[in-house]
Amino acid sequence: MVLIESNLILDVGILIIIATLFAYLARIIRQPLIPAYIIAGIVLGPIGLGIVRDISFIKALSEVGIAFLLFIVGLEIDLKKLKNVGAVGLVGGLLQVILTFAFGYFVAISLGLTSTTALYAGLIVAFSSTMVVVKLLSDNKEVDTLHGRIILGILILQDIVVFFVLSFISDLGSFSYVPFLAGLGKLLALFLIAFLVSRYLLPATFRFAARSGELLFLLSITMCFLFSVFSFLLGFSIAIGAFIAGVGLASLPYSYQIIGKVVSLKDFFATIFFVSLGMQLIMISFDMLKMLGVFLLIVVLFKPLLIMIITSLFGYEKRTGFLTSISLGQTSEFSLILVGMGFYTLNHISREFFSLVVFLTVITIIITSYLFQSKSGIYKFLSGFLNVFQFLAVYRRKMGYSSREEKVRVVLFGCHRMGGIFLRAFSKEGKHTLVVDYNPEVIDHLIKEKINSMYGDATNVEVLKRINWKRIELVVSSIQGIRNNSFLVEYVKATNPRILVFLTAKTIKEALDLYELGADYVIVPHISTGELVASLLRSVIKKKRDLVRFRNNHIKHLLSFGEFNY
Repeated sequence: MVLIESNLILDVGILIIIATLFAYLARIIRQPLIPAYIIAGIVLGPIGLGIVRDISFIKALSEVGIAFLLFIVGLEIDLKKLKNVGAVGLVGGLLQVILTFAFGYFVAISLGLTSTTALYAGLIVAFSSTMVVVKLLSDNKEVDTLHGRIILGILILQDIVVFFVLSFISDLGSFSYVPFLAGLGKLLALFLIAFLVSRYLLPATFRFAARSGELLFLLSITMCFLFSVFSFLLGFSIAIGAFIAGVGLASLPYSYQIIGKVVSLKDFFATIFFVSLGMQLIMISFDMLKMLGVFLLIVVLFKPLLIMIITSLFGYEKRTGFLTSISLGQTSEFSLILVGMGFYTLNHISREFFSLVVFLTVITIIITSYLFQSKSGIYKFLSGFLNVFQFLAVYRRKMGYSSREEKVRVVLFGCHRMGGIFLRAFSKEGKHTLVVDYNPEVIDHLIKEKINSMYGDATNVEVLKRINWKRIELVVSSIQGIRNNSFLVEYVKATNPRILVFLTAKTIKEALDLYELGADYVIVPHISTGELVASLLRSVIKKKRDLVRFRNNHIKHLLSFGEFNY
């Protein structure tokens, strides 16, 4: 017994060591980490060195990684924020699943596969990877963007559908409405229980637990596993239970503290998941290789094209549609669970088709990682061609407000937190300001306040071209990121060198780089804050009574921001 446990620990240890080595090398040559993890798995797996043999245990750990990821997604997500993209998420997502499934099914039939295998093929190409896409959005801080919310809406719809598919896959050819309605009832009951528990039980329980960081961590993990087990007993995946648990905890004031404590666990198990993908690869025949190429085109080209059309029909501009579609061009981690059931448990499919799906999943995930990293350059290259999708919209969504545009003299990029403070300062000085922000919630607030605003980001040339730079005197960017700010300062200075450009940097090195590119002033928040507090401390040391005045003024200042969370 001790020997078995030692082997398992040894396998996990070797896996993490090799994954870290490949991740380190990937960072040195500036490559995404996900392909590095998968390559590490290939090296460790049967077609590599075959070092780690207990793949079943590794796969079990990877499922925990999926659960933790969806738990954190549930914690971070505010379902109210998805209401504006509910139509495209629900109707558009369902339409995409149905059409992609139908196309994949008929292509599989034309390739000579049996109707049962073709059914699996259609399902596999229809769904996208929540694990991969949410990780990429989270790493790039794009969860709160418009395309990020559309993607989350579509993925949540897909996950709900795939959970039903996994529940009823054993009854292929004998579909009945009774188990379908029973499954829907169970899912609604799970959400209802989560709502009641989060409203009446969790606030007091977590208020007590929050006194101890360790107890808060343990209670959060307990809720995750409790709902996962409950979900499993109802016939669903543990991942949906973890997601619902996260949604239940999201309304608590301790949600961000919980995320900070759980995120390391998520990263650990997520790494194991991607390595396990590479470990499952085995060799396939030449005929299956040709079939793999066909399904690869469906997933990487047909599905994104279909999503682009759907988002355009719902009135979203081409860049939002492109970023949404390019992010969903891969197969899902649940495809592996699906074919695993079909091969090992139900004997519906052959080993070769099982291997094909593993290859398809690994390759499409790697492609997505690289496309996501280069999405701005790809969009710039395809921008002219994408104009055709602009004509598909039944109506245009209003994503901004324009009033007295000829009086605008200041352009502010990013209005959340520090940017909001800048906007208030400009308003007090009577400076007419145009705000550019990629958070739709911020834009909705600015529209209500009748403040000149535009949805977009600093690297979107279409957005920048809509600004009358001849009249602008000052550009301020509260966005931190060397790539965005480098592009912005070069574009603005090339368009009108007389414009003053104020940027924000994370580090001193970034600030110096931006100065070299022509920035007139660069804000380094932690240094500026330190200098401000140091000045306050000097004043308090000299005259302690000043602290009461400073404190009262600061409270009034904070309250003046109202409900809008800067």
